Amino acid sequence: MEQEKELQVGFVGNPNCGKTTLFNAYTGARLKVANWPGVTVEKKEGALKYHKHQFKLVDLPGIYSLTSYTMEEKLTRQFILNSDVDVIVDVADASALERNLYLTLQLIELGKPVVLALNMMDIVQERGMEIDLHRLPEMLGIPCIPVSARKRSGLQILIHTVAHHKEKRLSILEHQHPDQQSTSRHKHNHHEEFAMVYDDVIEDKIDELTERMKAAGFVSPNYRWHALKLLEQDEEIMGQVGLDLSDIIDRSYETDIINEKYDFIEEVIEECLVNKQTKAAFTDRVDRLLTHRYLGLPMFLCIMAAVFFLTFFIGDWLKGYFEEFLEWFSGKAADGLAAVKVNAVLSSLVVDGIISGVGGILTFLPNIFILFLALAFLEDSGYMSRVAYVMDGLMGKLGLSGRAFIPMVLGFGCSVPAVMASRALEDPTDRRRTIFVIPFMSCSAKLPVYVLFSEMFFGKNAMFAAFSMYLAGMAVGIATAFVMSRAGGQKKAEDEAEGQTWKAAGKVSGKSGSPVAGQDMTFANNVSGVEETKIGAAVSCAFCKKACSRRETANPLLIELPEYKTPNARTIAIYVWDKVRDYLTKAGTTIFIASILVWFILNFGPKGLVGDMGESFGAMVGRALAPVLSTAGIGLWQIALALISGLAAKEVVVSSISVLFGIGNAGSPSGMAELSALLAGMGFTALNAYALMVFVLLYTPCVATIAVIRRELGSVKWTAATIMYQLFIAWFVSTVVYQAGRLFL
Repeated sequence: MEQEKELQVGFVGNPNCGKTTLFNAYTGARLKVANWPGVTVEKKEGALKYHKHQFKLVDLPGIYSLTSYTMEEKLTRQFILNSDVDVIVDVADASALERNLYLTLQLIELGKPVVLALNMMDIVQERGMEIDLHRLPEMLGIPCIPVSARKRSGLQILIHTVAHHKEKRLSILEHQHPDQQSTSRHKHNHHEEFAMVYDDVIEDKIDELTERMKAAGFVSPNYRWHALKLLEQDEEIMGQVGLDLSDIIDRSYETDIINEKYDFIEEVIEECLVNKQTKAAFTDRVDRLLTHRYLGLPMFLCIMAAVFFLTFFIGDWLKGYFEEFLEWFSGKAADGLAAVKVNAVLSSLVVDGIISGVGGILTFLPNIFILFLALAFLEDSGYMSRVAYVMDGLMGKLGLSGRAFIPMVLGFGCSVPAVMASRALEDPTDRRRTIFVIPFMSCSAKLPVYVLFSEMFFGKNAMFAAFSMYLAGMAVGIATAFVMSRAGGQKKAEDEAEGQTWKAAGKVSGKSGSPVAGQDMTFANNVSGVEETKIGAAVSCAFCKKACSRRETANPLLIELPEYKTPNARTIAIYVWDKVRDYLTKAGTTIFIASILVWFILNFGPKGLVGDMGESFGAMVGRALAPVLSTAGIGLWQIALALISGLAAKEVVVSSISVLFGIGNAGSPSGMAELSALLAGMGFTALNAYALMVFVLLYTPCVATIAVIRRELGSVKWTAATIMYQLFIAWFVSTVVYQAGRLFL
């Protein structure tokens, strides 16, 4: 059988609609991730073979509209218009159909084949709603396929439809507008041609603009779409057409077009969606507490405290089994090497260097596992986006949008993806500030240091000592953003007043009113009474059925608060496994190599192999730095050297301490007892330990993070400034903590 040509399929949809989950269900391991040419927005491509059909799938950035104001909107629109996209798969959250249909109508107007994938149909059924899958295609003129990416149902039907959707719309298009058609004076009955038909004024202007473009020789595969963009005064399209159309376009008709689209969406929902009033009740009740103006932040802190309770108590219980195994393995390895009479130096390298260093890190794996499990649960339940909403007011006072808090929250897991997530910030100044702040967040690599020293010196209060590091990191990060905002001459954001941010949970406000409780989005701008709002730079807002001005607010927060749902076990398992795998990979590569290097510089000096570590190269380096760190109470040369090794990866601090102090497994109860005794003999107290934890929290991030910062900022100067600033802040704050502690303790 002859192989058909490869079909290029673009996956488009709102954020949080399950688009990427659906895309990954098709592509699996055949996924290629890169950046769009010239920009830092990710581009994902994958291959799929279905029967005789070969597909190239492209996962486009999550967007709410095609108005071409944000980078994501521009890229998606340009890709669809300028590339050979054969079919557009519009992935819509079926449980929030009213909001998602706005983008659907815009995609249909582009004139290319569109298939609507009604995702999350399992949630629709759980809420007792029904979608008329016969009437919906009649009204939209495109295939509408129910799927559940989470449960992997309907996938074959969807891809089969894509493969055979050769026409731009279905042959049947039934609107049933007897009133509109009887009163219309327009010369064409567009209801038989298009899903979205406007009033006579707009339709007349579309015809006039189409005739003008054809007469001027402007070639377009879709004159109607170009005419609509001209009526919206889209700068890109007006530049392409290059005609004086002031006699036809007397003003921007974008607000009119937006509102008429929503009129049609209301009609679709009225005819096709049953029992929609039963949704979102639970989300509304929970959000009254978790996103409360005054209680939202304390609730977030309480939830994070609970995460740390689980990380310590359950993690330590599991850690005991790891410690017993590693102690047994270390002993067997030493006995085995002695039995075969391996050279003492090589035996020391294997047992004291590799097993002690890498094994000391692996004992903290249960704590890391519990932490990521809890964070994955919060993320998949829909809570983490609420954190950005809750923090929007505070971040606004610092000259940043609430969206800047999202990369900061990601920094609790790993700074590398957190820095990359700052790409979502359009303002370069905001991005730079956010990147400066992210390394102060307590990434998972710092957790082993917190666990080790808090359990050694703070006993029953270990959890609170470690949790305070997370709070301190956020405090220093927020203070840094505040100072940078003032130093840069930035005025306070003007969107601090109550009512500026919309809260999303499931309903769309009425066309003529202001936002009400339980809406679909947050948007940093109050639009009650849009007729009085300045619409000069209006952008379609797929949530209020009106036009909103994005450019009136310096740093608007536009973020969806998805409805709460039961976390998916498969999604959580994939997330946790990816993080654990990264941790294990780091233990087998970076930490492995670092442990060997630390062992070498501690066992060799200017005269060769040394019996006393105090005569080694490492001791020389550590003693050179110790005076600088002594003001912070961490002036031991062993600690100084361990901090240097931590530049490779923060976990290496623990493995280096194991090697430096000759402890077989510093994370085990016996290892901690031996290490604490050694440190106590050197005058190292709980205050010194706390100052060390603060220094590890704040000082220069790992080399992987530095490399990403360099790539994202595109400047060696700013990268160097970031490194030096963080190093200074770590020394300064830890010194203040130690010296203040000496006055009161």
